[in-house]
Amino acid sequence: MNEAREQSLATIRRGLKRGPLDGTRRVELETRLAHPLRHLIPTRAQGSHSEQVAMWIRMAEYALATVDQVARPNDAPAAVAAFLARENLPTAIVMAPDAELAALPWESQSLLHIERRAARDGDQVSVTTAFAGIAETGTLMLCSGPDSPTTLNFLPDTHIVLLPTAWIVGSYEDGWDLLRATGEAMPRTINYITGPSRSGDIEQTMQLGAHGPLRLHIVLISA
Repeated sequence: MNEAREQSLATIRRGLKRGPLDGTRRVELETRLAHPLRHLIPTRAQGSHSEQVAMWIRMAEYALATVDQVARPNDAPAAVAAFLARENLPTAIVMAPDAELAALPWESQSLLHIERRAARDGDQVSVTTAFAGIAETGTLMLCSGPDSPTTLNFLPDTHIVLLPTAWIVGSYEDGWDLLRATGEAMPRTINYITGPSRSGDIEQTMQLGAHGPLRLHIVLISA
């Protein structure tokens, strides 16, 4: 893997007419990574946290996501079951093998059938958490890892996401700041998801579920 990586990087350097990094250039890049410059932040993302939460809900629903709000994390399983019943959707769920999800009282919902694993072809409903919500566009920021397989975000027709309001930030820059503040290595993949999958490529007619879930439902947890 390291040899293939070096070959790929060498090809890019040749295309850019650059040689191997010298000491000065390496220090410059490491400094930039340690102290990244922030881009312009839209005015609508600069309000109080309560205003950011309201903005996030408004923008998420504008993007055709649906949102339910609950007071406590332990209320989330009942909200998930109620959404599935309301929409007449399957009760078989594939769920991220995440410790925070596992700690919730899913056993209280006897009609739910839960498997904790990555999604496979044919799975209909997935449940995950998100790393953050980005208020300026109603977007979810999801990070890949052993406890959050990326397939859960894209393969099932219905993607349900649990998001505490405390994890909503104003801008994309704030989301990156939050991720850097964890002090952990960057995840292999970061996905930004705004509403269900859609495409207008075919006869300029909007089609949902073109490249991913038909439905994106968020359970917003206030505490």
